[in-house]
Amino acid sequence: MADDPVWCVVMFDLPVATKKQRKEATRFRHLLLDEGFWMLQYSVYVRYSPTVAGEPRRVGSIKHNLPRGGEVRMLYVTDHEWSRTLCFRNEEPVEAESEPQQLMIF
Repeated sequence: MADDPVWCVVMFDLPVATKKQRKEATRFRHLLLDEGFWMLQYSVYVRYSPTVAGEPRRVGSIKHNLPRGGEVRMLYVTDHEWSRTLCFRNEEPVEAESEPQQLMIF
């Protein structure tokens, strides 16, 4: 898996009982967006990576910025495993997300 493209799935539960906790939860979600993740479901974010080279830094950033009382799980799946995901919307099957297109900079 070291050289294979991977999908990083971040699943989390955060306390949101107080205004301060809601603000911290929002800050954490924005951090994930800034790290290149996108929201798959409300507390599930995903990121495609062609290599796992930068993942230890990303794990440290998420761990360091997790709000107090929060819980996070990170799961890595290969691109092949991700393509076998079963997705349903309104009881109808839908295709799993495919890898994002690479941008070319000249």
